Amino acid sequence: MNREILNSEVQEYISNHLTADVHKIAMAKSPFQNVSPAELSNQISAKNKSMRKLPSWYGSNFIYYPALLSIEQCSSEVTALYKSTLAVGKRLIDLTGGFGVDAYYFAKRLTSVTHCEINTGLSEIAAYNALVMLRKNIRFLATDGLEYLKSGTEDFDTIYIDPARRNTSGKVFMLKDCTPNVTLNLDLLLSKSQRIIIKTAPLLDITSGLKELKQVSEVHVVSVKNECKELLWIIDHDKPANQTAKIIAVTLNEITKTFSFYRGEEELTVPDEARLAGYLYEPDAALLKSGGFALIAPRYGLQKLHHQTHLYVSMSINTNFPGRIFKIKNVISTSLLKKQKDLKGNVIVRNYPDHAELLIKKYKIKPDNRNFLIFTHSTIEGNVIIDSEIIQHY
Repeated sequence: MNREILNSEVQEYISNHLTADVHKIAMAKSPFQNVSPAELSNQISAKNKSMRKLPSWYGSNFIYYPALLSIEQCSSEVTALYKSTLAVGKRLIDLTGGFGVDAYYFAKRLTSVTHCEINTGLSEIAAYNALVMLRKNIRFLATDGLEYLKSGTEDFDTIYIDPARRNTSGKVFMLKDCTPNVTLNLDLLLSKSQRIIIKTAPLLDITSGLKELKQVSEVHVVSVKNECKELLWIIDHDKPANQTAKIIAVTLNEITKTFSFYRGEEELTVPDEARLAGYLYEPDAALLKSGGFALIAPRYGLQKLHHQTHLYVSMSINTNFPGRIFKIKNVISTSLLKKQKDLKGNVIVRNYPDHAELLIKKYKIKPDNRNFLIFTHSTIEGNVIIDSEIIQHY
Protein backbone atom coordinates (compact mmCIF):
# COMPACT_ATOMS: atom_id res chain seq x y z
CA MET A 1 0.00 0.00 0.00
CA ASN A 2 1.62 3.22 -1.19
CA ARG A 3 0.42 5.89 1.24
CA GLU A 4 1.79 8.62 -1.03
CA ILE A 5 -1.40 8.06 -3.05
CA LEU A 6 -3.35 9.52 -0.13
CA ASN A 7 -1.66 12.93 -0.41
CA SER A 8 -4.17 15.68 -1.18
CA GLU A 9 -2.50 16.59 -4.48
CA VAL A 10 -2.65 13.00 -5.72
CA GLN A 11 -6.27 12.60 -4.62
CA GLU A 12 -7.20 15.81 -6.40
CA TYR A 13 -5.47 14.57 -9.56
CA ILE A 14 -7.43 11.30 -9.42
CA SER A 15 -10.75 13.12 -8.99
CA ASN A 16 -9.95 15.50 -11.85
CA HIS A 17 -9.04 12.69 -14.26
CA LEU A 18 -11.96 10.29 -13.84
CA THR A 19 -12.99 10.83 -17.46
CA ALA A 20 -9.44 10.72 -18.83
CA ASP A 21 -7.93 7.88 -20.89
CA VAL A 22 -6.37 5.63 -18.24
CA HIS A 23 -4.20 3.90 -20.86
CA LYS A 24 -2.56 7.23 -21.75
CA ILE A 25 -2.05 7.99 -18.06
CA ALA A 26 -0.40 4.58 -17.54
CA MET A 27 2.02 5.23 -20.44
CA ALA A 28 2.81 8.86 -19.60
CA LYS A 29 5.20 10.25 -17.01
CA SER A 30 3.70 10.60 -13.54
CA PRO A 31 3.42 14.16 -12.18
CA PHE A 32 4.28 12.77 -8.74
CA GLN A 33 7.71 11.52 -7.74
CA ASN A 34 6.53 8.67 -5.49
CA VAL A 35 3.43 7.55 -7.35
CA SER A 36 3.83 5.58 -10.58
CA PRO A 37 1.71 6.04 -13.73
CA ALA A 38 0.38 2.49 -13.26
CA GLU A 39 -0.78 3.32 -9.73
CA LEU A 40 -2.58 6.47 -10.92
CA SER A 41 -4.24 4.55 -13.73
CA ASN A 42 -5.40 1.80 -11.36
CA GLN A 43 -6.80 4.25 -8.78
CA ILE A 44 -8.80 6.04 -11.48
CA SER A 45 -10.07 2.81 -13.05
CA ALA A 46 -11.03 1.28 -9.70
CA LYS A 47 -12.79 4.43 -8.52
CA ASN A 48 -14.78 4.61 -11.76
CA LYS A 49 -15.74 0.94 -11.34
CA SER A 50 -16.97 1.76 -7.84
CA MET A 51 -19.28 4.59 -8.91
CA ARG A 52 -22.34 2.34 -9.34
CA LYS A 53 -21.16 -0.81 -7.60
CA LEU A 54 -19.84 0.83 -4.40
CA PRO A 55 -21.35 4.34 -4.21
CA SER A 56 -20.50 4.76 -0.49
CA TRP A 57 -16.81 4.18 -1.21
CA TYR A 58 -16.93 6.28 -4.37
CA GLY A 59 -18.53 9.16 -2.49
CA SER A 60 -16.00 9.12 0.38
CA ASN A 61 -12.79 11.14 0.34
CA PHE A 62 -9.35 9.52 0.59
CA ILE A 63 -10.44 5.96 -0.20
CA TYR A 64 -7.54 3.73 -1.24
CA TYR A 65 -8.45 1.36 -4.06
CA PRO A 66 -6.82 -2.06 -4.55
CA ALA A 67 -6.02 -3.75 -7.87
CA LEU A 68 -8.94 -3.45 -10.28
CA LEU A 69 -9.55 -7.22 -10.13
CA SER A 70 -10.39 -6.96 -6.43
CA ILE A 71 -13.08 -4.37 -7.19
CA GLU A 72 -14.49 -6.52 -9.99
CA GLN A 73 -14.66 -9.60 -7.74
CA CYS A 74 -16.04 -8.02 -4.57
CA SER A 75 -19.74 -7.86 -3.70
CA SER A 76 -21.76 -4.84 -4.67
CA GLU A 77 -23.23 -2.75 -1.87
CA VAL A 78 -26.78 -3.82 -2.67
CA THR A 79 -25.93 -7.53 -2.42
CA ALA A 80 -23.73 -7.02 0.66
CA LEU A 81 -26.59 -5.24 2.43
CA TYR A 82 -28.88 -8.17 1.67
CA LYS A 83 -26.30 -10.71 2.91
CA SER A 84 -26.00 -8.84 6.18
CA THR A 85 -29.66 -9.65 6.96
CA LEU A 86 -28.86 -13.39 6.84
CA ALA A 87 -26.28 -13.37 9.64
CA VAL A 88 -27.30 -14.55 13.11
CA GLY A 89 -25.97 -13.69 16.56
CA LYS A 90 -23.47 -10.98 17.44
CA ARG A 91 -20.09 -12.26 16.23
CA LEU A 92 -19.10 -13.10 12.65
CA ILE A 93 -15.90 -14.09 10.91
CA ASP A 94 -15.35 -13.47 7.20
CA LEU A 95 -12.81 -16.09 6.12
CA THR A 96 -12.13 -14.56 2.69
CA GLY A 97 -12.47 -10.84 3.41
CA GLY A 98 -11.07 -9.25 0.24
CA PHE A 99 -11.80 -5.53 -0.17
CA GLY A 100 -14.08 -5.66 2.87
CA VAL A 101 -17.48 -4.71 1.45
CA ASP A 102 -19.30 -7.67 2.98
CA ALA A 103 -17.51 -7.23 6.32
CA TYR A 104 -18.51 -3.54 6.37
CA TYR A 105 -22.21 -4.38 6.02
CA PHE A 106 -22.06 -7.29 8.45
CA ALA A 107 -20.46 -4.91 10.96
CA LYS A 108 -23.36 -2.47 10.62
CA ARG A 109 -25.69 -5.16 12.02
CA LEU A 110 -23.49 -7.25 14.31
CA THR A 111 -21.45 -6.38 17.39
CA SER A 112 -18.10 -7.56 16.03
CA VAL A 113 -16.68 -8.84 12.74
CA THR A 114 -13.33 -10.51 12.09
CA HIS A 115 -11.99 -9.96 8.56
CA CYS A 116 -9.40 -12.51 7.39
CA GLU A 117 -7.47 -11.88 4.18
CA ILE A 118 -4.39 -13.85 3.17
CA ASN A 119 -3.20 -11.04 0.86
CA THR A 120 -1.34 -8.73 3.25
CA GLY A 121 -1.63 -5.67 1.01
CA LEU A 122 -5.37 -6.12 0.50
CA SER A 123 -5.88 -6.63 4.23
CA GLU A 124 -4.06 -3.35 4.93
CA ILE A 125 -6.18 -1.50 2.36
CA ALA A 126 -9.44 -2.88 3.78
CA ALA A 127 -8.41 -1.95 7.33
CA TYR A 128 -7.48 1.59 6.29
CA ASN A 129 -10.74 2.15 4.37
CA ALA A 130 -12.81 0.87 7.31
CA LEU A 131 -11.39 3.71 9.42
CA VAL A 132 -12.21 6.22 6.68
CA MET A 133 -15.77 4.82 6.60
CA LEU A 134 -15.95 5.10 10.43
CA ARG A 135 -16.48 1.37 10.93
CA LYS A 136 -14.55 0.52 14.10
CA ASN A 137 -15.98 -2.89 15.08
CA ILE A 138 -14.05 -4.88 12.47
CA ARG A 139 -10.85 -6.69 13.40
CA PHE A 140 -8.52 -7.18 10.42
CA LEU A 141 -6.19 -10.18 10.28
CA ALA A 142 -3.74 -10.69 7.41
CA THR A 143 -3.97 -14.46 7.52
CA ASP A 144 -5.59 -17.55 6.02
CA GLY A 145 -9.06 -17.56 7.56
CA LEU A 146 -9.47 -21.33 7.51
CA GLU A 147 -6.09 -21.89 9.19
CA TYR A 148 -7.00 -19.24 11.78
CA LEU A 149 -10.13 -21.22 12.66
CA LYS A 150 -8.22 -24.51 12.82
CA SER A 151 -5.50 -23.22 15.13
CA GLY A 152 -7.67 -21.01 17.35
CA THR A 153 -10.20 -21.64 20.10
CA GLU A 154 -12.69 -18.91 19.16
CA ASP A 155 -16.27 -19.68 18.21
CA PHE A 156 -18.50 -17.41 16.15
CA ASP A 157 -22.24 -17.11 15.67
CA THR A 158 -21.87 -16.84 11.87
CA ILE A 159 -19.10 -17.80 9.47
CA TYR A 160 -19.07 -16.19 6.02
CA ILE A 161 -16.96 -17.56 3.19
CA ASP A 162 -16.62 -16.70 -0.50
CA PRO A 163 -14.50 -19.49 -2.00
CA ALA A 164 -12.68 -18.76 -5.26
CA ARG A 165 -12.87 -21.09 -8.24
CA ARG A 166 -9.54 -22.77 -8.95
CA ASN A 167 -10.51 -23.58 -12.55
CA THR A 168 -11.98 -20.57 -14.36
CA SER A 169 -11.84 -21.97 -17.89
CA GLY A 170 -15.26 -23.67 -17.91
CA LYS A 171 -18.74 -22.62 -16.91
CA VAL A 172 -19.60 -25.75 -14.95
CA PHE A 173 -17.88 -26.15 -11.60
CA MET A 174 -18.38 -27.74 -8.20
CA LEU A 175 -17.63 -26.55 -4.68
CA LYS A 176 -14.77 -29.03 -4.44
CA ASP A 177 -13.15 -27.06 -7.30
CA CYS A 178 -12.96 -23.93 -5.11
CA THR A 179 -10.45 -22.59 -2.60
CA PRO A 180 -10.91 -22.91 0.34
CA ASN A 181 -12.53 -26.32 -0.14
CA VAL A 182 -15.71 -25.93 1.88
CA THR A 183 -16.83 -29.53 1.43
CA LEU A 184 -13.66 -30.91 3.07
CA ASN A 185 -13.85 -28.45 5.96
CA LEU A 186 -17.60 -28.35 6.60
CA ASP A 187 -17.40 -30.27 9.88
CA LEU A 188 -14.81 -27.80 11.18
CA LEU A 189 -17.00 -24.83 10.19
CA LEU A 190 -20.08 -26.36 11.84
CA SER A 191 -18.11 -26.97 15.04
CA LYS A 192 -17.17 -23.29 15.19
CA SER A 193 -20.51 -21.60 14.48
CA GLN A 194 -24.29 -21.77 14.48
CA ARG A 195 -24.64 -20.62 10.87
CA ILE A 196 -22.45 -20.73 7.76
CA ILE A 197 -23.10 -18.45 4.79
CA ILE A 198 -21.36 -19.53 1.58
CA LYS A 199 -21.34 -17.25 -1.45
CA THR A 200 -20.85 -18.81 -4.88
CA ALA A 201 -21.15 -17.70 -8.48
CA PRO A 202 -24.63 -18.28 -10.00
CA LEU A 203 -23.11 -20.77 -12.45
CA LEU A 204 -23.00 -23.39 -9.70
CA ASP A 205 -25.86 -25.87 -10.19
CA ILE A 206 -28.22 -25.84 -7.20
CA THR A 207 -28.87 -29.59 -7.30
CA SER A 208 -25.13 -30.32 -7.45
CA GLY A 209 -24.43 -27.91 -4.60
CA LEU A 210 -27.05 -29.54 -2.38
CA LYS A 211 -25.45 -32.93 -3.05
CA GLU A 212 -22.00 -31.65 -2.07
CA LEU A 213 -23.12 -29.88 1.10
CA LYS A 214 -25.07 -31.07 4.14
CA GLN A 215 -27.51 -29.35 6.50
CA VAL A 216 -28.40 -26.67 3.93
CA SER A 217 -31.40 -24.74 5.28
CA GLU A 218 -31.76 -22.21 2.47
CA VAL A 219 -30.37 -21.28 -0.92
CA HIS A 220 -30.80 -17.61 -1.85
CA VAL A 221 -30.64 -16.82 -5.56
CA VAL A 222 -29.87 -13.10 -5.77
CA SER A 223 -30.34 -10.91 -8.85
CA VAL A 224 -30.08 -7.20 -9.60
CA LYS A 225 -31.83 -5.74 -12.66
CA ASN A 226 -32.50 -9.19 -14.11
CA GLU A 227 -28.89 -10.33 -13.76
CA CYS A 228 -28.22 -13.23 -11.42
CA LYS A 229 -25.34 -12.09 -9.19
CA GLU A 230 -24.73 -14.82 -6.64
CA LEU A 231 -25.98 -17.86 -4.77
CA LEU A 232 -25.99 -17.80 -0.97
CA TRP A 233 -25.99 -21.18 0.78
CA ILE A 234 -27.23 -21.08 4.38
CA ILE A 235 -26.07 -24.00 6.53
CA ASP A 236 -27.42 -24.17 10.09
CA HIS A 237 -25.91 -26.26 12.85
CA ASP A 238 -29.35 -27.17 14.27
CA LYS A 239 -31.23 -27.81 11.01
CA PRO A 240 -33.87 -30.55 11.44
CA ALA A 241 -32.86 -33.70 9.57
CA ASN A 242 -36.26 -34.08 7.86
CA GLN A 243 -36.47 -30.49 6.58
CA THR A 244 -35.74 -29.93 2.89
CA ALA A 245 -33.85 -26.87 1.71
CA LYS A 246 -35.83 -23.71 1.02
CA ILE A 247 -35.05 -22.01 -2.30
CA ILE A 248 -35.48 -18.23 -2.21
CA ALA A 249 -35.25 -16.13 -5.38
CA VAL A 250 -34.59 -12.48 -4.50
CA THR A 251 -34.72 -9.53 -6.89
CA LEU A 252 -32.93 -6.47 -5.47
CA ASN A 253 -34.29 -3.54 -7.46
CA GLU A 254 -36.17 -0.40 -6.44
CA ILE A 255 -38.60 -2.81 -4.78
CA THR A 256 -37.25 -6.08 -3.37
CA LYS A 257 -39.36 -9.10 -4.34
CA THR A 258 -39.01 -12.70 -3.22
CA PHE A 259 -40.24 -16.04 -4.51
CA SER A 260 -39.64 -19.11 -2.36
CA PHE A 261 -40.44 -22.79 -2.17
CA TYR A 262 -39.15 -25.98 -0.58
CA ARG A 263 -37.29 -28.56 -2.64
CA GLY A 264 -39.78 -31.03 -4.06
CA GLU A 265 -42.58 -28.51 -4.56
CA GLU A 266 -41.19 -27.59 -8.00
CA GLU A 267 -42.16 -31.04 -9.28
CA LEU A 268 -45.78 -29.90 -9.44
CA THR A 269 -47.32 -30.36 -12.91
CA VAL A 270 -49.34 -27.47 -14.35
CA PRO A 271 -51.31 -27.86 -17.62
CA ASP A 272 -50.35 -25.57 -20.52
CA GLU A 273 -53.65 -23.95 -21.51
CA ALA A 274 -52.74 -20.32 -21.99
CA ARG A 275 -54.47 -18.14 -24.54
CA LEU A 276 -52.36 -15.26 -25.84
CA ALA A 277 -54.23 -12.20 -24.61
CA GLY A 278 -53.88 -9.58 -21.87
CA TYR A 279 -50.43 -9.51 -20.30
CA LEU A 280 -47.30 -11.60 -20.81
CA TYR A 281 -44.81 -12.28 -17.99
CA GLU A 282 -41.10 -13.07 -18.30
CA PRO A 283 -39.58 -14.33 -14.99
CA ASP A 284 -36.53 -12.58 -13.56
CA ALA A 285 -33.18 -14.38 -13.86
CA ALA A 286 -33.35 -15.34 -10.17
CA LEU A 287 -36.67 -17.15 -10.66
CA LEU A 288 -35.33 -18.99 -13.67
CA LYS A 289 -32.21 -20.07 -11.77
CA SER A 290 -34.35 -21.28 -8.85
CA GLY A 291 -36.01 -23.91 -11.06
CA GLY A 292 -39.51 -23.33 -9.69
CA PHE A 293 -41.10 -22.99 -13.14
CA ALA A 294 -44.26 -24.95 -12.34
CA LEU A 295 -44.94 -22.90 -9.18
CA ILE A 296 -44.89 -19.49 -10.88
CA ALA A 297 -48.30 -19.83 -12.55
CA PRO A 298 -50.34 -20.80 -9.46
CA ARG A 299 -48.47 -18.36 -7.17
CA TYR A 300 -49.25 -15.31 -9.32
CA GLY A 301 -52.53 -16.37 -10.92
CA LEU A 302 -50.99 -16.94 -14.36
CA GLN A 303 -51.06 -19.53 -17.11
CA LYS A 304 -47.98 -21.08 -18.71
CA LEU A 305 -47.55 -20.96 -22.48
CA HIS A 306 -45.80 -24.32 -22.84
CA HIS A 307 -43.92 -26.71 -20.55
CA GLN A 308 -40.64 -25.72 -22.25
CA THR A 309 -41.53 -22.03 -22.63
CA HIS A 310 -40.98 -20.18 -19.37
CA LEU A 311 -43.41 -17.39 -20.24
CA TYR A 312 -46.78 -16.79 -18.63
CA VAL A 313 -49.97 -14.82 -19.35
CA SER A 314 -53.00 -13.40 -17.55
CA MET A 315 -55.92 -11.16 -18.46
CA SER A 316 -55.22 -8.75 -15.59
CA ILE A 317 -51.87 -7.34 -14.54
CA ASN A 318 -50.07 -8.49 -11.38
CA THR A 319 -47.22 -6.08 -10.59
CA ASN A 320 -46.07 -8.22 -7.65
CA PHE A 321 -44.52 -10.52 -10.24
CA PRO A 322 -40.68 -10.53 -10.09
CA GLY A 323 -39.79 -9.96 -13.72
CA ARG A 324 -40.80 -8.12 -16.86
CA ILE A 325 -44.44 -7.62 -17.81
CA PHE A 326 -45.66 -6.86 -21.34
CA LYS A 327 -49.03 -5.72 -22.65
CA ILE A 328 -49.96 -7.98 -25.57
CA LYS A 329 -51.01 -5.86 -28.54
CA ASN A 330 -51.14 -8.44 -31.29
CA VAL A 331 -50.29 -12.08 -32.02
CA ILE A 332 -48.70 -12.73 -35.40
CA SER A 333 -48.25 -16.12 -37.04
CA THR A 334 -45.00 -16.98 -38.80
CA SER A 335 -46.70 -16.86 -42.21
CA LEU A 336 -48.21 -13.43 -41.58
CA LEU A 337 -44.91 -12.04 -40.31
CA LYS A 338 -43.40 -12.33 -43.79
CA LYS A 339 -46.00 -9.87 -45.06
CA GLN A 340 -45.34 -7.31 -42.32
CA LYS A 341 -43.42 -4.16 -43.25
CA ASP A 342 -41.60 -1.62 -41.12
CA LEU A 343 -41.34 -3.95 -38.13
CA LYS A 344 -40.12 -2.28 -34.92
CA GLY A 345 -39.26 -3.75 -31.56
CA ASN A 346 -36.66 -5.35 -29.32
CA VAL A 347 -36.49 -9.06 -30.16
CA ILE A 348 -36.83 -11.77 -27.48
CA VAL A 349 -36.56 -15.44 -28.42
CA ARG A 350 -37.94 -18.15 -26.10
CA ASN A 351 -38.36 -21.77 -27.28
CA TYR A 352 -38.36 -20.73 -30.94
CA PRO A 353 -36.33 -22.36 -33.76
CA ASP A 354 -34.12 -19.38 -34.60
CA HIS A 355 -31.74 -16.84 -33.06
CA ALA A 356 -32.52 -13.19 -32.34
CA GLU A 357 -29.72 -11.85 -34.58
CA LEU A 358 -30.91 -13.89 -37.56
CA LEU A 359 -34.56 -12.88 -37.04
CA ILE A 360 -33.67 -9.20 -36.87
CA LYS A 361 -31.75 -9.47 -40.11
CA LYS A 362 -34.31 -11.72 -41.85
CA TYR A 363 -37.34 -9.51 -41.11
CA LYS A 364 -35.46 -6.17 -41.08
CA ILE A 365 -36.64 -5.37 -37.58
CA LYS A 366 -35.74 -1.90 -36.32
CA PRO A 367 -35.09 -1.25 -32.60
CA ASP A 368 -37.68 0.50 -30.44
CA ASN A 369 -37.60 1.75 -26.83
CA ARG A 370 -40.87 0.27 -25.58
CA ASN A 371 -42.06 -2.21 -28.20
CA PHE A 372 -41.01 -5.87 -28.09
CA LEU A 373 -41.41 -8.70 -30.59
CA ILE A 374 -41.38 -11.97 -28.66
CA PHE A 375 -40.74 -15.08 -30.76
CA THR A 376 -41.96 -18.10 -28.82
CA HIS A 377 -43.97 -21.33 -28.81
CA SER A 378 -47.42 -21.91 -27.31
CA THR A 379 -49.07 -25.27 -26.64
CA ILE A 380 -52.31 -24.05 -28.24
CA GLU A 381 -51.05 -21.81 -31.06
CA GLY A 382 -47.62 -23.23 -31.96
CA ASN A 383 -44.84 -20.89 -33.09
CA VAL A 384 -46.00 -17.29 -32.73
CA ILE A 385 -44.69 -13.74 -32.57
CA ILE A 386 -46.14 -11.57 -29.83
CA ASP A 387 -46.19 -7.85 -30.57
CA SER A 388 -46.12 -6.20 -27.14
CA GLU A 389 -45.33 -3.10 -25.11
CA ILE A 390 -43.28 -3.30 -21.91
CA ILE A 391 -45.16 -2.26 -18.78
CA GLN A 392 -42.74 -3.35 -16.03
CA HIS A 393 -38.99 -3.79 -16.37
CA TYR A 394 -38.15 -5.53 -13.05
